[in-house]
Amino acid sequence: MVAAVIFAVIVVVVIPVGFLMSTTVGAAALGALLKLDGDRRHPDSELLDTNY
Repeated sequence: MVAAVIFAVIVVVVIPVGFLMSTTVGAAALGALLKLDGDRRHPDSELLDTNY
């Protein structure tokens, strides 16, 4: 019975939190790569000043 409760906690809490954290890391990496690509493709654009 204890094993079932531990398994339920893992399924309900640990897996969703781990998934959300991994997608956050993926989104940050994608954003950094896209910003770098934009900086390289359009070095003289006045719109680059508005990017962080």
